[in-house]
Amino acid sequence: MNTTMFVNRHISMNEADKKAMLEKVGVSGVDELISQTIPDSIRLEKELNISRALSEYEMLRHSKALASKNADFANYIGFGYNNTILPSAIKRNIFENPSWYTAYTPYQAEIAQGRLEALLNYQTVIANLTGFPLANASLLDESTAAAEAMSMFFGSRTREQKKNANKFFVSDLVLPQTVAVLKTKAEGLGIEVIVGNHKTHQFNENYFGVLLQYPGKNGIVLDYSEDIQSYKEHHLQVAVACDILALVKLKSPAEMGADCAVGTSQRFGIPMGYGGPHAAFFACKDDYKRDIPGRIIGVSQDAYGRRALRMALQTREQHIKRERATSNICTAQVLLAVMAGMYAVYHGPKGLQYIADQIHFKTNALAGALKALGYDVVEEPVFDTVKIRLHEDEKAKLTRMMRDRRINLNYFTEGVVSIAINESTTVNKLNYLVEGFANFKEKQAFKLELKEEYTIPSELLRKDEILTEEVFNKYHTETELMRYSKRLERKDLSLTHSMISLGSCTMKLNAATQMLPLSWGEWGNIHPFVPTEQAGGYQEMIRELEKDLSEITGFAGTSLQPNSGAQGEYAGLMVIRAYHAANGQGHRNIVLIPQSAHGTNPASAVLAGMKVVVCKNLENGEIDPADWQAKAEEHRDNLAAAMITYPSTYGFFDANIKEIIKVIHDNGGQVYMDGANMNAQVGYTSPGNIGADVCHLNLHKTFAIPHGGGGPGVGPICVAAHLVPFLPSNPNIKTGGKQALEGISAAPYGSALVLNISYAYIKMLGTEGLKKSTEHAILNANYLKEVLAEHYPILYQNENGRVAHECIVDFRQFKSLGIEVADVAKRLMDYGFHAPTVSFPVAGTLMIEPTESESKEEIDRFAEALISIKKEIDEIANGDMPADNNVLKNAPHTEQVVISDSWDKPYSREKAAYPLDWVRDHKFFASVSRVDEAYGDRNLVCTCEPIEAYM
Repeated sequence: MNTTMFVNRHISMNEADKKAMLEKVGVSGVDELISQTIPDSIRLEKELNISRALSEYEMLRHSKALASKNADFANYIGFGYNNTILPSAIKRNIFENPSWYTAYTPYQAEIAQGRLEALLNYQTVIANLTGFPLANASLLDESTAAAEAMSMFFGSRTREQKKNANKFFVSDLVLPQTVAVLKTKAEGLGIEVIVGNHKTHQFNENYFGVLLQYPGKNGIVLDYSEDIQSYKEHHLQVAVACDILALVKLKSPAEMGADCAVGTSQRFGIPMGYGGPHAAFFACKDDYKRDIPGRIIGVSQDAYGRRALRMALQTREQHIKRERATSNICTAQVLLAVMAGMYAVYHGPKGLQYIADQIHFKTNALAGALKALGYDVVEEPVFDTVKIRLHEDEKAKLTRMMRDRRINLNYFTEGVVSIAINESTTVNKLNYLVEGFANFKEKQAFKLELKEEYTIPSELLRKDEILTEEVFNKYHTETELMRYSKRLERKDLSLTHSMISLGSCTMKLNAATQMLPLSWGEWGNIHPFVPTEQAGGYQEMIRELEKDLSEITGFAGTSLQPNSGAQGEYAGLMVIRAYHAANGQGHRNIVLIPQSAHGTNPASAVLAGMKVVVCKNLENGEIDPADWQAKAEEHRDNLAAAMITYPSTYGFFDANIKEIIKVIHDNGGQVYMDGANMNAQVGYTSPGNIGADVCHLNLHKTFAIPHGGGGPGVGPICVAAHLVPFLPSNPNIKTGGKQALEGISAAPYGSALVLNISYAYIKMLGTEGLKKSTEHAILNANYLKEVLAEHYPILYQNENGRVAHECIVDFRQFKSLGIEVADVAKRLMDYGFHAPTVSFPVAGTLMIEPTESESKEEIDRFAEALISIKKEIDEIANGDMPADNNVLKNAPHTEQVVISDSWDKPYSREKAAYPLDWVRDHKFFASVSRVDEAYGDRNLVCTCEPIEAYM
């Protein structure tokens, strides 16, 4: 075996294991299995055209060569992105730590208490700085968070307003990328966005909300209190997009009377990364707790009354609400929120104030120097930005001179140049900057002296204390922070412990070689709005990744801008909408969606302004062709699209997919393919080959970007040639087609930093490796299905008895014994495993996906755990164990419970903790017993306790 080839590190499969698995499945080889799984009618006729597979060593050298093409300029652009300093203790112990980046979304709270605590810290920071009682666990970026606020306000209009109020006012001080994203979102929802002067605009009964920027896009700090009071007289809901670091010193949006605050936490130590990923924040009044988008971490208790955390109000999860959803957000930027929260923990209130003070003092010094040099400095209150007036011809000259000095300023606003100071701006850098401005005026430069005084009016400064909770006042040495983060880490189960076999979520290996470049400054320090020639490495990587993804999907073009799977769904539908409108068919607004679809599909459709028509699935799991045909023909005059997951969410390839797609095309619609299950297609078939028009890809699934405990993700869209002109753009850096959507995300290429991972994944696997990954995903799933089928019913398979990359195991027959599928999920924790996907797409089932990067040994161990649980269920069925007091109902068993003096269970401690011999060597104890979900929802607490609670 050539161990330098990445494919042999990615796929854990020796020939003996492979042979044994093929025998169990009942086929002579992989080719026979594939032919029985993927219909011949949709197979590719030629191999993918992907470049030669690189070894890991070659890939790292290639990444270094690309990185060297990104220019290391001093960036003072601002506009929502700033250079930061990521503390080494956070970089080493969290960002580069697979225990943090390979964990799954904390749906199973008992084995996610560490991440949940870190996210509770984050929520506490946001609630504290914004002044609102309620904050979520992060959103995708500032611009999409602002769009979520607009959408939330729209859904929260009074009964009277719902008759005619469809206008949303946006201050002209709001960042241009946010205005673009708002306009795209507004189009789908039927909202009219009006941009203007927040002081002079005249409001009437047609308005329902307002968005303000604090500080404004070029740095001005305004007290909006009186403005907001006047808006309230018109019954308007008010959101403020704000700078998290400025809020350390400035009066909070809540104190000014706003209803909601949004922004990005990027300034809390997160690299710019050419646009992301960064955790956006969203905080609001308690009135919106049933409407707030995304996830909230709440405090509850476990079965023994001990404090326990979990995701609160989970019925707001959009896959449950489906077409009644008010948001399609079903994810967060967890890893980045954890890092930003830890930044606040590490620095504490005094450290954050020092950082904010230094930025402000340097800003004042720069303003004073520019005045002394004769520049027309705009006199207005600022936190971190100096603004000078310059004619456009002077701006052009200054731009050239500063770029010769490897300095980027903000030239985006007509007649103005602005300079945003950041945490990494040293006095030496500032002196070099002033020297450049002096040279431009042909004057003598001078050294700056910082004065420690605030120039912001006192009424704009905070009067309250911030971050008084114990966690922000305790861990300020590296030793303390290291131990704290390690304590949290030990409470979480991740891929470092065992396989996480979540169907539809593809928890595969996130290889170290793919991850390493993310820590390099050459990738992290690039501002998303630098001229493209300064981002040569990014541009080359992005173009090549777009080309490879287009090749893999069989399409003509790709946009990497959508920064989550749900955003990809939404982007794909908005592109279809724009295509119909361009063809004079803008009335088309009906989307057909099968019952089996991902829940975000109908949510995304509603947000794109579509009406959802649900189509039936047959008992065998296939789309019902008669119902499909009938509904397509019934709505043919208004049919916009169909959304199809393929292979289906039921876990197999529908053999009649081409006919299903033809029905939509024959009736004037476009076909959107949900790429969640693309890892069963790569190299063997493709959405383009099947006949679809657009698909989104979950790069955090098929293409190996880590889940990071629930994010980051990337959800690019790939489209057929006729849809390429409509791919999304950005107001600051042009992307997309000639008839582009205004914007889907804040940054032109979305979460560009983590694109390195998928790029390396494809480049190291090459054509053959990508095909092998698909083969082994299918082999592992079918092997596990055959093993489990001897003990449990398997719900769906094709006519050959095959599943694709996942299988659905049915536990509903045990309800008569009082055993629910949730009991099985909790008992799996005692065996050291994270539960597969629970009760989706069918209630009472587990959807299991082993992925290609798991070994036969690990799959066997997982199967043995489920087989052992079946025996434990049989003990209840036989009357050997009481129905209400057994190992399943009491699971998971914590170490404290097992060693307790008051053990009173009708089974042994050993059975509880070590149900199989090998569990001893792999033991992972849940840190809390089963969490009481209802208690937490009745007593909603989503921030850390004040310090008094610890006294």
